[in-house]
Amino acid sequence: MQFSSRLMEDAVEALHSLPGIGRKTALRLALHLLRREPQEVERFAGALNRLRQEVQFCSVCHNLSDTPTCSICQNPRRDAKVICVVADFRDVMAIEQTGQFKGLYHVLGGLISPMEGIGPDDLNTQTLWLRLESGTVEEVLLALSTTVEGDTTNFFLYRRLQEMPLNITTIARGIAMGDELEYADELTLGRSIVHRVPYSVQLNTP
Repeated sequence: MQFSSRLMEDAVEALHSLPGIGRKTALRLALHLLRREPQEVERFAGALNRLRQEVQFCSVCHNLSDTPTCSICQNPRRDAKVICVVADFRDVMAIEQTGQFKGLYHVLGGLISPMEGIGPDDLNTQTLWLRLESGTVEEVLLALSTTVEGDTTNFFLYRRLQEMPLNITTIARGIAMGDELEYADELTLGRSIVHRVPYSVQLNTP
């Protein structure tokens, strides 16, 4: 792809570096930005700059936040007796979209994967144990993907949580095997949350 403008080439390369953006799409986006009013492009660039510099992780649940503690953890209307454990903040967004869960979250920041050298200590597990040791939590909902890594992480957490006086549940099998939560449709995911089952039952289900 030949460019008569080095600045246009730099913009296309920057956009092309984003996941899922091919060179033709990057060129189309760059040309679109070039046709926008300067103040609109400044707002766009400013939003990205603030995203990178100001967004942080919640000190309690590790979800994305604009403040040290996220809006979900700060919300007094949420049920603090129930914690939903997810792998990624995108899972929080997917579950919140269903409107079926009113508890709090804990974002692990990944899944156990021996093939990739990711173990329990590489995840946000220590802060989870600390939250549970407070004695205020009654239920832990394991809402991890139904992949090999998700099942491995579920089993590790279950074995550790068995030592605590907790009701350990998991999402119902409305989510197909091998699926990621963020790609599940809203209705299916919502039903899986509402009809969650004790993890021990699913563990013994072939």
